[in-house]
Amino acid sequence: MCGIVGYTGTKQAYPIILKGLKRLEYRGYDSSGVALLNNGELNVYKKKGKVAELEESLVGINLDAQIGIGHTRWATHGEPSDRNAHPHLSSNGKISMIHNGIIENYALIKQELLNKGYQFKSDTDTEVLLNFIEDIKNNNDCKLEEAIRIALKRVSGAYCILLIEEDNPDTIIAARKGSPLVIGIGKGEHFLASDASPIIEYTKEVVYVNDYELAIVKPDELILKNLGNEKVTPYITKLDMELAAIEKGGYDHFMIKEIFEQPSTIYDCLRGRLDAKEGYIKMSGIDLHTEQLLNANRIMIVACGTSWHAGLIAEYIIEELCRIPVEVEYASEFRYRNPIVNKGDVIIAISQSGETADTLVALEKAKENGAFIFGVVNAVGSSIARISNAGAYTHAGPEIGVASTKAFTGQLAVLMMMALNIAKHKGTITNDRYNQLLVELEQIPEKVDSILKNAEEIKKIAEKYKDATDFLFLGRGYNFPIALEGALKLKEISYIHAEGYPAAEMKHGPIALVDENLPVVFIATNDPYHEKIVSNMQEIKARKGKIISIITEGDKVSPTISNDYFEIPMADEIVAPILTVIPLQLLSYYVGTLKGIDVDKPRNLAKSVTVE
Repeated sequence: MCGIVGYTGTKQAYPIILKGLKRLEYRGYDSSGVALLNNGELNVYKKKGKVAELEESLVGINLDAQIGIGHTRWATHGEPSDRNAHPHLSSNGKISMIHNGIIENYALIKQELLNKGYQFKSDTDTEVLLNFIEDIKNNNDCKLEEAIRIALKRVSGAYCILLIEEDNPDTIIAARKGSPLVIGIGKGEHFLASDASPIIEYTKEVVYVNDYELAIVKPDELILKNLGNEKVTPYITKLDMELAAIEKGGYDHFMIKEIFEQPSTIYDCLRGRLDAKEGYIKMSGIDLHTEQLLNANRIMIVACGTSWHAGLIAEYIIEELCRIPVEVEYASEFRYRNPIVNKGDVIIAISQSGETADTLVALEKAKENGAFIFGVVNAVGSSIARISNAGAYTHAGPEIGVASTKAFTGQLAVLMMMALNIAKHKGTITNDRYNQLLVELEQIPEKVDSILKNAEEIKKIAEKYKDATDFLFLGRGYNFPIALEGALKLKEISYIHAEGYPAAEMKHGPIALVDENLPVVFIATNDPYHEKIVSNMQEIKARKGKIISIITEGDKVSPTISNDYFEIPMADEIVAPILTVIPLQLLSYYVGTLKGIDVDKPRNLAKSVTVE
């Protein structure tokens, strides 16, 4: 989950690394640091806290160097502190390393090194791996590259590592397994990072490093090798990303910028794929693999967090339209519980980053058993995109805010198109219903825009309830997962305890929480469940709970029961979740900002979960 940056070339390394760390801070912000190599002298500077605190601590220091590495940390082994911050120095002070991931067998290796007399200055698994590499280098009288290769054959876990050493003043050596690494190719310079955001300012040509590959990076040379020391031909990709996409563009936070981008990101997701006037959906990932998808014994959706909520909605839609049984699994549980996966099963993997560690391992396991893997990801060139047999990008653009917003609605749009496409091929949907839903889906960007124009109404609601200690979110049918998502967003962004439940389950426990201080958010749109959910609202009102309802324009009943309400445009129940989630995103944002929280970097969270 940590962010890593490296540079070797003719420019000053520190400004490039610092800017890169700021762009990667969404991956972790417990501490940060840089290692710079100048005229054979290796210097490490690191600081607990956000990157700005590191920057402030280095004012007035000579940071001249044309090669360096930097790190922004999400703590795993060892509390956030100066001593546990990266980069780390080897025992002899000649090698520095940064690391994203977890070394699972570090304790065994550490004990071996302690027995040899090594001492450790931090609590991290990273320092253990670094000293293990140094020990191998010294005992085998080999080059750093070979020592890394030997060490990585011994360790287990996930890693992306970058190392520089005094004896190789222009070379960065990098390796990855399970944690992402992209290398930007410039003229007489190379850039290394966890994702492309620190790189696009300098070059559009990049190489995505694969698992079990080692990169030897000099200003004018890039060599890729596998762990067997065989050279691998780098595959150069052109970045389809603009610098403006990773800047705030006048907004106070990335989160609100990304919420307000959704009319255009949903449109981009639909563009070129859906045409309601012509009556078609074209998705190459589906069209080229119709046999596997139409003949699926079942579909298993594997995801984590917000993406899991998208999967729950997809379960409702696919079973309704395609008549294929669907199971939705937490990737973190799926990988460990020995699930039954057979040839003929289809696994849909949903991930914003395409690097979620649990999801990746789950896919590898399913693929070994002969399942067909379909990836729904946002990040082009990501690990899930590469491991999948087929898939679809959400085209939401870079999402910098830790809490997922536009990626979630992009996932829903892709999954809805996917279900409609399969249903059309399978003959499980009438032409009239198919064409109706095409029109409904095509109208979504405009309807989202109309919701956002009334965002101030949500801000006023947030002002009333920002000091609540608990929230309850309730929904039925397609909007039950939206209740879960609304609760998750509020927890993430405001640190207020929130629960999401099916409205019908309220009487099976959660109603005991209801008193005059509890805000209860109902997703109460005009659908077949409306009368039922109105009854649930009456039950909360009778117990003096504070009712906030998300309702359909023209609803005359819900406002009479609600303390506060927000209207959304009329929409078919299948596409309505893309609309009902928008006011809940806004609610969490405004509550968080009113409480003075940094909503882009909420405590203890990171954007891309590349460790278990």
